[in-house]
Amino acid sequence: MKNKALWITIGVLVAAGVLAIFLFYGKQETQTQTPQMGRGGKDGANRPVPVAVAIARTGDIDVVINALGTVTARNTVTVKPRVDGQIVRVAFREGQVVKIGDLLAEIDPRSFQSQLDQANGQLMRDQALLANARLDQARYRGLLAKDSIAKQQVDAQEALVRQYEGVVQTDRALVDNAKLQLAFTHVTAPIAGRLGLRLVDTGNMVRATDTGGLVVITQTQPITVIFSIPSDNLTAVLGKLQANQQLVVEAWDRDDKNKLAIGTLLTIDNQIDATTGTVKLKAEFTNTDNALFPNQFVNIHLRIETRHGVTLIPTSASQRGTQGTFFYVVDENKTVNLRPVVLGPISGNIVAVEKGLIPGEKVVVDGADKLRQGAKVEINLPGERGGESKGPRRGDGRQNRRKPQAENKDGA
Repeated sequence: MKNKALWITIGVLVAAGVLAIFLFYGKQETQTQTPQMGRGGKDGANRPVPVAVAIARTGDIDVVINALGTVTARNTVTVKPRVDGQIVRVAFREGQVVKIGDLLAEIDPRSFQSQLDQANGQLMRDQALLANARLDQARYRGLLAKDSIAKQQVDAQEALVRQYEGVVQTDRALVDNAKLQLAFTHVTAPIAGRLGLRLVDTGNMVRATDTGGLVVITQTQPITVIFSIPSDNLTAVLGKLQANQQLVVEAWDRDDKNKLAIGTLLTIDNQIDATTGTVKLKAEFTNTDNALFPNQFVNIHLRIETRHGVTLIPTSASQRGTQGTFFYVVDENKTVNLRPVVLGPISGNIVAVEKGLIPGEKVVVDGADKLRQGAKVEINLPGERGGESKGPRRGDGRQNRRKPQAENKDGA
């Protein structure tokens, strides 16, 4: 029992010694690390924060409405046969670009040629009967003048002539119809455009009542894009259209990185969609390079106007807080001041500042999450060279949109 109590006492003393050593060295490590803290430590309170800056400049900016759009063919036609028969030749290639009147397919014309020959024969017979009736009419009139024939017989002959004239006119209509049916055996393109995939093959029987058709033609030059904008922007767009101003519309790819085409606004829908609060617009593009394809999804930039001589700054400089939108402005002493601002239109990665900033002032674009009012900064990140900003030069918003990452880091 005495040995057991002794070992317990020794164990307790060892544990107490280990705990004391742990607490001592933990306190020393905490005291060593405390002065190295950025803003909270005693020695790090005035340490400059590394940031990147941009210099506010004067330039032009486009007022742009962004939307999602769907490319729509100007005209879409499903080519169907006008007569029943067997296809003897398919005269097109899938994906071919055709003009109006180009031959697409041929239907066996023999039965329609026979109908035309029959109609021509009937016409010739009735024309002969009409000619003979007119000769008899002339003879009867001569005899009537000599009082050698009754007037009733002359009247009957004149009625017969008119009857044959009606028959001949009907025969001519039958001939024309037979010619038309024969012409329908040559299926031609009703519009210019690009052909789709072939829907029937040579040798198939087709009928005028078929729903599938032979091929689909889409007119892609020019081509249209349908997109929707918020109804709040409708007044500005209508004002420009009523003033007969052409609004420029740009189509960008799905990632909004590559510009595909430039067109003009064509028209506006006649009502607002009550479920979404948007209104549909249609823009037209020449599409000479076939960059736009039917049913393609694109990003639309509708340019309303261009504002000149405004103060521009990268959008990455704007911060939001309880006091609203603000910038961190760097003064000559490399001290930041929180500056409330009023922002204007945005074009790409550039925003116009309507109030609160003047050209030439430096604004923090990277590292603002570590700043507070009156903090010291160190401009040691790309963003300032020779006291000038590396941002986009004076120009419209399309130029400002192309290199967002480089502009944000280099100070716009």
